[in-house]
Amino acid sequence: MSEPQLSIRSTKARDLAHALARRTGQPINRLVELALDRYDQELREDKIRYPMDAVWDLAAEDRRNIPAGTTSAHDDFYDENGLPI
Repeated sequence: MSEPQLSIRSTKARDLAHALARRTGQPINRLVELALDRYDQELREDKIRYPMDAVWDLAAEDRRNIPAGTTSAHDDFYDENGLPI
């Protein structure tokens, strides 16, 4: 029985794999395993998050763009009795 194989036809992937193998001393197959394991873990961690987290992230991003001292008060639209002007 022959060993399992993975064939990736990408010049960029090949170049990155060879460069990392030279820098780390790790064989390419081990680097691919590590990269895939890490990516799998990242995806699993993202699934743990709740969909509402994306909304909170967007709100936090928008808050950074609001000038300091800005309020949501609309007092200038109403008179002293709370009626619209």
